[in-house]
Amino acid sequence: MEFQHKPVLFEETIRSLEIRPDGVYVDGTAGGGGHSEAILQQLDGGTLISIDQDPDAIKTVSQRLARYPGSVIRQGNFASMRSIVENCGFQAVDGVLLDIGVSSYQLDNPERGFSYHHDAPLDMRMSQSGTSAKDLVNTLPWQELAGIISRYGEDKNAVRIAKGIVKAREEAPIETTVQLAEAVKAALPAAVKREQGHPARRTFQALRIAVNGELDRLSEGLDAAFELLKPGGRLAVITFHSLEDRMVKQRMASWCTGCTCPPDFPVCVCGKKPRAELVYKKGLAPSEEELEENPRSRSARLRVCVKLQ
Repeated sequence: MEFQHKPVLFEETIRSLEIRPDGVYVDGTAGGGGHSEAILQQLDGGTLISIDQDPDAIKTVSQRLARYPGSVIRQGNFASMRSIVENCGFQAVDGVLLDIGVSSYQLDNPERGFSYHHDAPLDMRMSQSGTSAKDLVNTLPWQELAGIISRYGEDKNAVRIAKGIVKAREEAPIETTVQLAEAVKAALPAAVKREQGHPARRTFQALRIAVNGELDRLSEGLDAAFELLKPGGRLAVITFHSLEDRMVKQRMASWCTGCTCPPDFPVCVCGKKPRAELVYKKGLAPSEEELEENPRSRSARLRVCVKLQ
């Protein structure tokens, strides 16, 4: 199966970067290469460093972008962006793009074990290495599983689900996506199962985030990206669920915050100045046309900031 990913908010994202032909840019989540190719098409003497931790993505973008002289491709996590960029010979960049979340390829390829829609080995590792979802559901005590499901899935039934998973694995190891989905469904009352959406959706999201350390990597990646930006450089981030979006929103707000002195102080004594300004005050959501064309885009949000002098 070919690595494909339909970029969400595609035109808005590329336009927001205000690409300079001779600039240096980073696509920290190259995926199938859609964003990367759009950036490269606007470069003339510039460089794009495309990063992805998924070996399948690296194979795809290496072929797709081979004809562009400004293309540099590196396998790794965007949290390590600073060292990757420096190893490519650059100390600062004009723009960074992060498209957070799971690609269509990863969701639709049964072998990757991300989706409850296919019966497949329970995996969920974006890098295809390290601890898998199968390892977590078969070894963690219910208390730790409940913590993961509550924290990363924001599911109020986390304790019930975690105990149901432990009960199911006592009968036989949970090795496939369907086994896990059925264990979750069996643990929930009928009223919950009648609610909109698959009852295992939040559990799968939570395990995927835990397996890949997604929120920790996002936090590290945001800081690395902002520090790499030249004055006037832009950071564009696309998120797909509230945990990611909240982190991006708060981090950008912190960069945009200036004086924190009490309002009754006659003059500023803290000396703090804003380090960035927002391009979109509330972020951008997909248009109605995009929602009709790509229902998976419904939860997406684009946030962009500019680094100040």
